[in-house]
Amino acid sequence: MKSIKRLVFGAVGMVLAATSVSGIAVAGGHGWEPTKPIDFIIMAGKGGGADKMARLMQAIVEKENLANRPLVPTNKSGGSGAEALIAARDANDPDHTIMVTLNSFYTTPLRQPGLKIDSLSFAPVARMAEDTFLLWVHKDSGLKTFAEFLAKAKADGNKWVMGGTGKNSEDNIITDFLNDNYGLSMKYIPYKGGGAVAKQVAGKQLNSSVNNPSEALGFYESGDMVPLVAFTKSRLPMFPNVPTLSEVFAGGKQISWSYFMQRSVVGAPGMSEKAQAYYTDLFAKVYASKDWQTYKSKKSLMGDLMSGDELKAYWADQIANHSKILKASGAIK
Repeated sequence: MKSIKRLVFGAVGMVLAATSVSGIAVAGGHGWEPTKPIDFIIMAGKGGGADKMARLMQAIVEKENLANRPLVPTNKSGGSGAEALIAARDANDPDHTIMVTLNSFYTTPLRQPGLKIDSLSFAPVARMAEDTFLLWVHKDSGLKTFAEFLAKAKADGNKWVMGGTGKNSEDNIITDFLNDNYGLSMKYIPYKGGGAVAKQVAGKQLNSSVNNPSEALGFYESGDMVPLVAFTKSRLPMFPNVPTLSEVFAGGKQISWSYFMQRSVVGAPGMSEKAQAYYTDLFAKVYASKDWQTYKSKKSLMGDLMSGDELKAYWADQIANHSKILKASGAIK
């Protein structure tokens, strides 16, 4: 298996002007409004980071009276997001269909070419944030450092079980990275959502996870789950005592590596430019709201608002990066 320790993900977001996004007018000039409830597809199961984000955005839209029709959330987690991608691609009314995405927006089409999903065919509405990852264990494991984790996981071999959301997904990618670079053979078990994964770690049914902060926060605050290392470029303000992977010397090596997950809203393929402009405007307002900014801060979300051509270029870069890492891990040829 090829080493993937030098692949680093993440992109610097751009704050976009309120009047236009890559040539699309978004300040009242779109000339289109929805005429019925908006199908708001969530590309993950209930309780995970994507689900929490989507339902918060729905609540902000209602609280601030930002849309004349409601957003109707629907979880479609099957096939590591394939169910959601197909539903959006085949939507009967693209102008009334939007979707919350994560990195399976790239990885699932790469792993399942038979789906005939082109990620770049979706309408770029808004990247609301980039989520972060930490390595979590139960407090009763007695593990307090990443070096201790490596020693224990190596000794247990494939009896050490890492849980994550989806197969060959973000969590699986990080697990493969750890196995490949530190000589581990952890077993990976996929679940439908990050909330279920965190619950399994807290209940001692899993040895570890790489949950996003928002997914494990409740169990962290209760003292059940302990973060050992962050897969970020710098320490997270919410976890100032947790070192980044690049800071630690463990397993006889020091590796600089970080990984982030997009938290984006996309429109169905075939969405009209006027509808895209409407949703770009809508989610720019959501992004600027006090509730969203507070959520970003409290859940250790990073990245600025990104829309239009900039977001599509970001997707193209991430598709290329994920193609490299999936090939390096043996997930695709």
